[in-house]
Amino acid sequence: MLKKIVHRFQLAANVLRFGELPAQKRNPIPAITSEEVADAREFFPLDKFFIFGHARSGTTLLTRLVRLHPEVHCNYQGHFFTRKPLLKGMVDTPEMESWLTRRSNRWNHGRDLSPLVLRAVSDFIMERDARKVGKSIVGDKSPSGLMNGNAVKLLHDVYPDAKLIFIVRDGRDTALSHRFQRFIDATQHLTKEDWAIRNAFAENPDPFFAGDKSVFTQKSIREEVESWVANLTETDQMGKELFGKSYLSLRYEDLLKNTKSEMQQVWRLLGVEPEFEGIDDVIAAEMGTNLDADWQKEKAKEIATPLQKGKAGSWQDLFTIRDKAIFKDLGGQILVDWKYEKDSNW
Repeated sequence: MLKKIVHRFQLAANVLRFGELPAQKRNPIPAITSEEVADAREFFPLDKFFIFGHARSGTTLLTRLVRLHPEVHCNYQGHFFTRKPLLKGMVDTPEMESWLTRRSNRWNHGRDLSPLVLRAVSDFIMERDARKVGKSIVGDKSPSGLMNGNAVKLLHDVYPDAKLIFIVRDGRDTALSHRFQRFIDATQHLTKEDWAIRNAFAENPDPFFAGDKSVFTQKSIREEVESWVANLTETDQMGKELFGKSYLSLRYEDLLKNTKSEMQQVWRLLGVEPEFEGIDDVIAAEMGTNLDADWQKEKAKEIATPLQKGKAGSWQDLFTIRDKAIFKDLGGQILVDWKYEKDSNW
């Protein structure tokens, strides 16, 4: 009783001093329990998987390939756990916590209903699509470069029973692809210095391919490398730790070179038969298209035409001595760890 009286005096003092009550904070949203997972699966029984990866790492290609399987559906960028406001934003306020935990709310059985609410929302969104196309397994692909390891934690809090697939690409090609994506699709984020580089490349790309000019500013190449390193390191560590055998990492370059065998290990992870009628034909047809490249050429022909979209090793054509030095300093060991290089002599 005394504590309540003291608390009320403190609130009154805050109103007198600041003119308003202090902002309330929501308690952390609890992770879903195994019992709640079982309850959710009674209503939404389809197995779920999620594809993570740094931007420009091949998540779209992997999505197009994984859903070639007659039992598997995958759609694009729900960003349930990978970009703010995130799925949890639906219940991440003191008001929602109060509603979902209120003792008079007998539906919650004395526990915060938030994880069940989040699970039901995302389950419905994904299963609705999968059922329309007659698939029994469903996933979402959302690039995770903005949240890194935290995206894995947020996913596990709602889907500890899901599969997580992490696709990795050589960070040098990733940085280059992301840079040109900004030049073409995200010009609103370019600085004056960025615009000068973009316009110079559009006017005459030869000095860039000769190594005389860089498509990066010093700041932009550093930011690209740091982002790539953080994403690979954190995601792989948390994926192994939280999902164990339900986690799979693969390299974009291996997917290009050995498409069928790489996809078969993905389908095995998802628990479906890795061989099916017409597999070679549908894979060949899918690998023969590149919708992103077509779109970029249509939108900015002067920028996109000199590039070989999706090719492994494109960085060798456009990295300057400075670009290489910065990448070696910040990400050289990661290149070795992921077997992109044997040592720093490149």
